[in-house]
Amino acid sequence: MTVSLPLVVVLGLFAWGAVKYLGVRIWIVVVIALFGFWLSHTFMAPAIANGTRSGVNIINGSHD
Repeated sequence: MTVSLPLVVVLGLFAWGAVKYLGVRIWIVVVIALFGFWLSHTFMAPAIANGTRSGVNIINGSHD
């Protein structure tokens, strides 16, 4: 059985867990999220997208 979750859901769960169990303040999560939005509009966005895609492909591996 294969379960497919979008990366944003996984990151959201990590953020929720960090706030709930590690005591990370909500404003820190908001600042990091806003930094991500800002970063997505820079010249680094394609490199980040390709790196993320490559990392997910490596983790998922080949299911042939």
